[in-house]
Amino acid sequence: MTIKQIRAFLAVAQSLSFAVACERLHLSQSALSLTIKALEEGLGGRLFTRNTRNVALTAEGESLVPLARRLIADWDNAEDEMRQRFTLQRGRVTLAAMPSFAGNLLPPILKTFRARYPKVNVTVNDVINEQVLEMVRDRQVELGVAFEPTMSSSLQFTPLYIDRFVAVVPHDSALADLQEIDWQTLLKEPFITLQRPSTLRVMLEEHLQARGMKLPVEFESHQLATVGRMVASGLGVSAVPALCAGQMRELGARCITLHDPVVERAIGVLTLPGESCRRRRRRCLMC
Repeated sequence: MTIKQIRAFLAVAQSLSFAVACERLHLSQSALSLTIKALEEGLGGRLFTRNTRNVALTAEGESLVPLARRLIADWDNAEDEMRQRFTLQRGRVTLAAMPSFAGNLLPPILKTFRARYPKVNVTVNDVINEQVLEMVRDRQVELGVAFEPTMSSSLQFTPLYIDRFVAVVPHDSALADLQEIDWQTLLKEPFITLQRPSTLRVMLEEHLQARGMKLPVEFESHQLATVGRMVASGLGVSAVPALCAGQMRELGARCITLHDPVVERAIGVLTLPGESCRRRRRRCLMC
């Protein structure tokens, strides 16, 4: 049975008139007759008895009516739900974002998204940069937000903005009064940073190594929040992406412009090749 055949059958069954059904379905009499005939042949028996004046349902036709109504209702509901999903009226979006983004810039983005699409549920995986790439690559999430991957990555990267590292120092430190600071001065203090294989840690080490400098790491942690609390407690200094500045200030630390060298990198949306929002004809959280 096809949806076209079932709709034709119901139109005739409800009106018991081929002429009325033709008007409702915008079909010619011959086209409707052929559709009903094809349905009857496919099922193996007559659904209607008819003569020049009357049309009536057979016993088999009577039993098919409630089934056909349920099939049409299920089909229409499925069409409606899929249409709503493609227009983001309902559904679910899953994404992965590195903690520095998830804990700082993502919440206001989610608030705006929820206001536009209140029936779309969002699942956020707050994981380190490397896991963001893995989850996108393994199709565990629809999109990721992370630093720009290396040229060898198979993922599609759409840049959002360039983020620059800033110095983080204790609020009561002599350095806290400075408007900007260079790396040489910052590295004279005990350094607090994320543990390897954090992309932030590797990025800093690579940039500084190119300038003949080395991180004097004395404290390490898996979480940026812990790094911020350590700095605020006076255990040392650190350097984090500027998007984390608000979080560091809330923890009691002070952020200062950092230069010589300037360490910066693009942050953007990661998707599988060919899975961009435009190709899927839908907007994502970051659009």
